[in-house]
Amino acid sequence: MKTLVIIPAFNEQDNIQRVVDNLVQNYPQFDYVIVNDGSRDKTSSICHANGYNIIDLPVNLGLAGAFQTGLKYARNAGYDRAIQFDADGQHLPRYIQPMIDCMEREGCDIVIGSRFVTEKKPKTLRMMGSYLIAFAMWLTTGKALTDPTSGMRLFDREMIEEFAGDANYTPEPDTVSYLMKNGAEVREIQVEMAERIAGESYLNMTNAIKYMIRMGFSIILIQWFRKRKGRA
Repeated sequence: MKTLVIIPAFNEQDNIQRVVDNLVQNYPQFDYVIVNDGSRDKTSSICHANGYNIIDLPVNLGLAGAFQTGLKYARNAGYDRAIQFDADGQHLPRYIQPMIDCMEREGCDIVIGSRFVTEKKPKTLRMMGSYLIAFAMWLTTGKALTDPTSGMRLFDREMIEEFAGDANYTPEPDTVSYLMKNGAEVREIQVEMAERIAGESYLNMTNAIKYMIRMGFSIILIQWFRKRKGRA
């Protein structure tokens, strides 16, 4: 069974080579594709100079558009699984195989790499959004996730097909909540995540608050009324 590592990248010139070289050199069993999301820096030129497998988007579509591009690539190329993988080096590839093993063992649709399955989640201002999003998901699905904002997510073939074919699907907690509510089986495994070495995260304090509000509103009020195709 084939697994594709999807790496959305926006202005990651200081990180992309380190991340991809680690995958290529130490985890050659996994294929990868970089989706350059209209970067304005040297991300694309670095990838082309190194002969990386890359899709260049002419404009910035955001994470949702970039990840869906990667999933369409996975669908068309016949991959059985696809994993969302950050270009900033925070996601560690040594956890890809354990996530695959969990999916095969549990027969689930999505596996999330969580920082808090066995480790206690800190009660800090930074984690407040995670707590609130997890509560909103529990309120609407009856199921709890320890790390709903984790971006390290493995999808099976059915999920690849669904995400690739529906523009409303985004790689965000509200879509995961919607899928859980409508029958998708989701599991978490414990992972560690590294700190970003270079560049700046989009989620500063202001954007984090906006993100938390948007996700909570979507989970509780919008996703509740959607119906999954082919499911009750």
